[in-house]
Amino acid sequence: MAHNNNIGPKRLVVGAHYGLRDWLAQRVTAIVMATYTFTLLFAFLSGNNFTYEGWAGLFAAQWFKLFSLVTFAALFYHAWVGMRDIWMDYVKSVGLRLTLQIICIVWLVVCAAWTVQILWSV
Repeated sequence: MAHNNNIGPKRLVVGAHYGLRDWLAQRVTAIVMATYTFTLLFAFLSGNNFTYEGWAGLFAAQWFKLFSLVTFAALFYHAWVGMRDIWMDYVKSVGLRLTLQIICIVWLVVCAAWTVQILWSV
């Protein structure tokens, strides 16, 4: 007679994707965002052109646009992992949880598209 006691290496794990991948993603995206913040802070403190033209010049550089885009992508993924975990931990109704997750995904995709439009309009 086989007993399923849910322990050991074949344990059934459910919930907010318990694992190294999501934990690592949160840390890596946080490092990317912190690096970007320090870069902006350095540009602000070391610069003397605090006009619109000065900031537009900074954001006009291709490397800075790419760095900004990568940072915002990291921000959106960071937000998705965090919000997904909140919905999975605190919303017990599967239908409501799926609806909230879909709303989050749509919102983040719209924000990402808007970010691309803003960055490449400078």
